[in-house]
Amino acid sequence: MLYQKTISHAVEVKGIGLHTGAPSSITFKPAPPDAGVYFFRQDISGLPSLKASSRNVKATQMATVLGGELFAISTVEHCMSAVSALQIDNLHIEMTGPEIPIGDGSANPFFEGLKKATIIEQNALRRYFVVKRPIYFSQGDKHAYIVPHYGFKVSCTIEFPHPSIGKQKIELEITQDNFEKELSQARTFGFLKDVKALQAKGLALGGSLENAVVLNDEGVLNPEGLRFEDEFVRHKAMDAVGDLTMLGYPIIGHVVLHKAGHDLMHRFVEHLIGQTDCYDIMDLESPLNLNQVFSPLYPKAKLS
Repeated sequence: MLYQKTISHAVEVKGIGLHTGAPSSITFKPAPPDAGVYFFRQDISGLPSLKASSRNVKATQMATVLGGELFAISTVEHCMSAVSALQIDNLHIEMTGPEIPIGDGSANPFFEGLKKATIIEQNALRRYFVVKRPIYFSQGDKHAYIVPHYGFKVSCTIEFPHPSIGKQKIELEITQDNFEKELSQARTFGFLKDVKALQAKGLALGGSLENAVVLNDEGVLNPEGLRFEDEFVRHKAMDAVGDLTMLGYPIIGHVVLHKAGHDLMHRFVEHLIGQTDCYDIMDLESPLNLNQVFSPLYPKAKLS
């Protein structure tokens, strides 16, 4: 937890793009301390780049899309959730096109690829977004808030008027092990009628039962069924972990979400950044740093 991390060597993840259906690949490469996470387009002259940051979020309708003057990158949330869970701070991600491979619709291809690259510590302290007062945000019947907590926890609730989904909730401390076992393999999902409408517009051309859970009015169409009984809310929690990386710092706090999608998450992250009296940006070189924040809130608590 104390020091920043990167990977020791390059590793590639291949697949197809969800919307184009065209071959797609990304290559994870080491980056120096304090660099952050950057995406590079190898297929564009000059190798232009975009930082994984809230200020570069261009669209949030169906996925989190980063964009700049020269290019955009679609569906970054699955990849970034794996980066977050593995506590990787500095990374160069080189791409051969506008889309990150969809894989099987989960974060697992990126999680496994990054583990193979061997994660190493760097000679620089990791800085955290430490929540010291609650921060609330709402949009209609959707809401998100964050409260002080020793660690990084996500609680997520979804509600869909469908017999295979209904109301589902998950609450999980986000550690590498918990993410791997409980969230990384949860696949994206969609409704057959929506998929047909998107494909008619030239979108979701790479979508299939191999990379998404697809539902008709009665139930799940995938012959193998679900990987978890509540796979839908697990995927939403995984998406949220990825979207929260746009904050720019790992979180020490408890994030609570209700009906949150990519748009709400982006607005929530921007709202968090503006509430400067409710958080501190600090390293954990000494447990006293956290105790100075938490002792007024929890007088009997001491972090050792």
